[in-house]
Amino acid sequence: MLRLLKAVAVSVFTAHAASLASSAAAAMSPAEFQALPSHPADHRIAYGEDPNQFGDLRLPAGTALHPVVILIHGGCWKEKYATLRDLAPMADALKAAGVASWNIEYRRLPQPGSGWPGTYQDVGRAVDHLRAVAGAHRLDLRRVVVLGHSAGGHLALFAAARHRLPAGSPLHVADPLPLKGAINLAGVGDMAAFIPAQATGCRDAAVVETLLGGSPAVVPERYAQVSAIRRLPLATPQVLIWGREDAMTPLKFGEDYVAAARRAGDDARLAVVPSLGHFEIADPASSAWPIVRQTVQSLLGAGP
Repeated sequence: MLRLLKAVAVSVFTAHAASLASSAAAAMSPAEFQALPSHPADHRIAYGEDPNQFGDLRLPAGTALHPVVILIHGGCWKEKYATLRDLAPMADALKAAGVASWNIEYRRLPQPGSGWPGTYQDVGRAVDHLRAVAGAHRLDLRRVVVLGHSAGGHLALFAAARHRLPAGSPLHVADPLPLKGAINLAGVGDMAAFIPAQATGCRDAAVVETLLGGSPAVVPERYAQVSAIRRLPLATPQVLIWGREDAMTPLKFGEDYVAAARRAGDDARLAVVPSLGHFEIADPASSAWPIVRQTVQSLLGAGP
């Protein structure tokens, strides 16, 4: 398994080593991140009728039941910034490590139905859709972890908090798929706190208010329902992984969230990777990948 993982990592690293070597101190750009190579998924499966309600399923070899990582890409919740292609290289690396992945797409601003509540309903629906495909693809629903990067990290924490939503919420479902843990790569758990940083992090001074349909003063209940920090304790292990040099979503967001989760009694920890920025932590050729892989395996109960 480790030999296969090394082969994937070496292949990905070779494809972009020249651009990184040109300036060791320079952070990876969005364009460099999105240029990382990947292989086609084994299956593309719709979980709804909208063109953006689908996911890519990758399956490792073998006939045993496969543990699953649900992958949620970032991009500031905006259509023009990102697609599920962003986490395809990580999905390949997980497959090489013997773990299935369900890399989901969802409606993003300004697509019809995006924002409140559609974007969050999509995430919940995609997570729960694993029940519909588990039998055909030998998925082990007792071992499912959610992992998101950037805005997807925020959505991963939301997914882990769904069982804590009030019954009257349009995001509530009676029996969300249980998760073994949530891994957040530089995503915010407190949407109101992110507002002062959104112009820098997302190049949009109103993206959060657009997503949720107003400011915290106007729609406070929406912020409370989608911000995991307001739903603590989650009673689900949470691991946040951050690049120390992240200028888009500064480390303090991770530190503050983990401190709050621990005060609430949750199993939560923060892993800080030196010298890395916002995008490198989701690159399976970076120094963050062994931490991500080991965290996935630990939460799933899989061997190294």
